[in-house]
Amino acid sequence: MASIDSSYSISGSGPAIIFIHGIGARKSAWDHVIPHLENNFTCISYDLRGHGDSSKGELPYSLDVLVEDLEAIRLTLNLRKIHLVGHSLGGMIGPRYAKSYPNHVLSISLLSTAAFRTKEDQSKVIAIVESMNQKGIEPILSTLTDRWFTDKFINENYDSVEFRLKQVLDTDSEVFLEVFRIYAETEMSPWLNQIKQPCLVLTGENDGGCNPRLNKLIADSLRHSELCILEKLKHSILIEAPEIVGRQVREFLLNQL
Repeated sequence: MASIDSSYSISGSGPAIIFIHGIGARKSAWDHVIPHLENNFTCISYDLRGHGDSSKGELPYSLDVLVEDLEAIRLTLNLRKIHLVGHSLGGMIGPRYAKSYPNHVLSISLLSTAAFRTKEDQSKVIAIVESMNQKGIEPILSTLTDRWFTDKFINENYDSVEFRLKQVLDTDSEVFLEVFRIYAETEMSPWLNQIKQPCLVLTGENDGGCNPRLNKLIADSLRHSELCILEKLKHSILIEAPEIVGRQVREFLLNQL
């Protein structure tokens, strides 16, 4: 399947970082993280295929198809080596890219992602996708709200929560279910130990699907990793705590220079 022309934004100067968002999000997911990095790095964020201003391409998708879209951006921008920062599904695309194109990757930050799921873990995620297929996406969104945000944030910043939910509903339903399926079915554990680059592994303390137990297993399987657990937070750390994420990623990347 051919790669697509992805919509992207660039700011800052220095070594290149490509930011990879998660399911039903947009390149704007990084808008409050990037200001912490653009003084030292060239920051490139892009819309996954079928999201935001990027074209839909052909269905079905696969993790490797999403990797090739990322490679197309690197080639378009003539970047020799890149740092990768991915959230959720983006935290799967980044390592998979590094496996396919190891010579182009300087480091990987895996934020709020999952590997080493038990059969029960995986069946729960697949059940959400199947439920959305049967009942529609909107009726199931309320369950995701509680998985993504802390109660305190929901109570105090509901406009931000609504904005995120609207992003999901504005995403082509076929695309949303397709990338959710990839997220549910992907298991990185068989090949993570092949990743040689330095990795930051970061997740929220109370992220149910991408919990500290799984992230410790991810960190332990990588050759060079740093594990960071953010207290009290759930899945939507880019919305709820972008300053903390930005500082943690910046500190990690500056140590790689």
